[in-house]
Amino acid sequence: MSTLAVQEFGLASNPLDLLEDIVTANEWVFERSNDDELVVELAGRWCHYRMFFVWQREIGALQFSCQFDMRVPDAKRSDVNDLLSMLNTRLWLGHFDLELQQSTPLFRYTVLTRGDRMPKVEILEDLVEIALTECERFYPAFQFVIWGGKRPAEAMAASMIEVIGQA
Repeated sequence: MSTLAVQEFGLASNPLDLLEDIVTANEWVFERSNDDELVVELAGRWCHYRMFFVWQREIGALQFSCQFDMRVPDAKRSDVNDLLSMLNTRLWLGHFDLELQQSTPLFRYTVLTRGDRMPKVEILEDLVEIALTECERFYPAFQFVIWGGKRPAEAMAASMIEVIGQA
């Protein structure tokens, strides 16, 4: 992800304005349907991701989710829920969830602001980078459970193997 140099003139009133600058600097495809919603699409190593940012000004919260481009078949839902539980114990920030209507895995996190203190550009960049890193890190575990026939514990162990070198 490219770093963004943004001059801050006074206090930002909407963190989505800063996020739009970050997205534009990275040349990602996005849509801003209104002042409080931003949707970003980008290609990862394993799949395409759709990021949703929703600004809840009434409570000073920025809700963020990064949705995988995969569906969980009904027959695998229980195993995926077990996998989600295992994955979430390894995270310091955010959590994985299953979007029930579309049956797609996603990473979710909410940033709270207090009063007029908006998140800085670096915080927003970190948020996106952490989400993408965790999604890429655990994508194979979802694949192992959904398509590889592995049990959640096996999928977790297989996805945690760190490869050294290059074949």
